[in-house]
Amino acid sequence: MDVHAVTRNETRRRDEGIVFLVLFALTIPAANWLIGHVGTVCQPAGPCLVPVAPGLMAPSGVIMAGAALVLRDLVQRRLGATTSSLAILVGAVPSAMLAPPALVVASAAAFLLSEFADLAVYTPLVRRGLIVAVVASSVVGLVVDSIVFLWLAFGSLDFLLGQIVGKAWMVLLSIPFVAWLRRRDERLGFASS
Repeated sequence: MDVHAVTRNETRRRDEGIVFLVLFALTIPAANWLIGHVGTVCQPAGPCLVPVAPGLMAPSGVIMAGAALVLRDLVQRRLGATTSSLAILVGAVPSAMLAPPALVVASAAAFLLSEFADLAVYTPLVRRGLIVAVVASSVVGLVVDSIVFLWLAFGSLDFLLGQIVGKAWMVLLSIPFVAWLRRRDERLGFASS
């Protein structure tokens, strides 16, 4: 590979990382907005809910929370674990600032704990394969996020199964893109982070 191709690949890698980082950052305000404004049912003192399976409802923010877990992995793949860790820390601020007042602590704590759990699982597993790492780390992250958020926000785990299923849908929907990205990375000679 010539020097120009290496430079183009590094520029592409960085630019894609920045796109993933921006999308990751946007999931935070989107999740907080969804939970208070979008759903098939909006409870007066609780979240707006969406169906995630027959007879199973979840707070609507699950859509973005599931996407955030995958995007965090892709930020790490493109920009490294240090940048990904900093993004998590910085991301907790808008998570707290944009959450409805009653959900500030729950939103920030769930975001921090779930994203660092995701990072802790993804980092050692990525050597075994991107898809395995993304799925396993996202599953761990979504369970942590669901338990922490529901318990702190509502003092109940009533929507736990719905939260897990809703976030799992987002992870499953990301698999074709992650598989395509892995094949493309191999073709371009990108090393994983």
